[in-house]
Amino acid sequence: MMTMNKTARQSARAHVLLYEPRTEGHHPAFLKYVTEDLLADGYQLTLAIDLRPEPFERIRAEMTDLLKQVSVIAVDNTSGGLTGSGKAASVASSLARAGADLAFLDTFDEIGSAVMRRAAVGLMPPANLRGRLGGIYHRPRFLDASDRSPKSWIKAVGFRRLLRGGWFSHLLLVDPYLYEQFKSRHSDAPVFYLPDAYPENFAADREQARRHFSLPADKRVFLFYGIPHRRKGLPLAIEAMLAMPADTPAFLICAGRQPEDARVAAGVARLTSQGRACVIDRYVTTQEEKQLFAAADVVLLPYRRHYGGSGVLVRAVGAGVPVIASDEGLLGRFVRDHSLGLLFRSGDVLTLKSAIEQIARASADEMFRWQAAARALAPHWSRQAFRDALLGSFHTLSQPFTDEVHSDEATVIG
Repeated sequence: MMTMNKTARQSARAHVLLYEPRTEGHHPAFLKYVTEDLLADGYQLTLAIDLRPEPFERIRAEMTDLLKQVSVIAVDNTSGGLTGSGKAASVASSLARAGADLAFLDTFDEIGSAVMRRAAVGLMPPANLRGRLGGIYHRPRFLDASDRSPKSWIKAVGFRRLLRGGWFSHLLLVDPYLYEQFKSRHSDAPVFYLPDAYPENFAADREQARRHFSLPADKRVFLFYGIPHRRKGLPLAIEAMLAMPADTPAFLICAGRQPEDARVAAGVARLTSQGRACVIDRYVTTQEEKQLFAAADVVLLPYRRHYGGSGVLVRAVGAGVPVIASDEGLLGRFVRDHSLGLLFRSGDVLTLKSAIEQIARASADEMFRWQAAARALAPHWSRQAFRDALLGSFHTLSQPFTDEVHSDEATVIG
């Protein structure tokens, strides 16, 4: 075990393993939030993370002071790997090596699908996880009663077996609609709502930020931020920008590691040569992230076939910036229900182009209404709201945890 100034165990709280093998997208932020909040509430923590130089440096850069207060072990990749059945085995192995009471995944999706599918056919997780397995479930689509696909049905069967068998300590859902739907049917289940959160102290000086990135003063700045997977829609945004007149007062800034996609690179290069775009092709620090959202007039969320929410949307709300988003899933529902900006038909370049042109030429009053809607929602997605919900869920857990191993009930649960 690699230990970094391990704190003395506090008897009032459990020893929690935080299992997080990834460092892209929202993963570092959620790991940091959960670590901060559980430490502040007196829990002893062991972090199972990727200790290879590059990913560990990302975590260290964001959590230097926090790492001094926890134990750190390498994510186990010897118990079947991090795919299929090996995902749960890796968590179980990490829990045993840490000697912790609970295994908590800040992205439960990491193992969720595999665990549910196996449970549906009677294959339960390793025994030491029973009653000790919890986490934040970002996209449990199988819980949506309207989704009747075979894949979702199988996962739902497995979930019911695990739930009835007492495998979960607690699960937190970041989708309030799905949470309300589920709790209306299963009020006693250890399932809770957790609002997503933007970072604390997320404000920055707008004019200073725009000067920092050398952004034009006479155009509306549209920010595309984060991992540029194709499903996040960067090619769509570039195509929409190229399709509109060059004198449209819209400027695109792409921030984050860019894809190795020749067509995307050519499109960005063309926009840049026309003075209509710029690119920050690297990992973006927390400080620079704050400046990016302060500098932006609009945030682009042209996601395709995206079921869940978005940390980028949450940050836009925290910065008081309107968005343009595809009209599907949780993302579309948030924007629609809270009037956070404009929606366009998912995957459709022409309706995205129209939305960009509309906001590029929107009046100050129109922009103010969208900004006010974001500011009204911001307290509900604050770090304090996240902290209260997270700790509230942990406070429902029974103490102390025992080493009792239950028999497998999969064969008797329908």
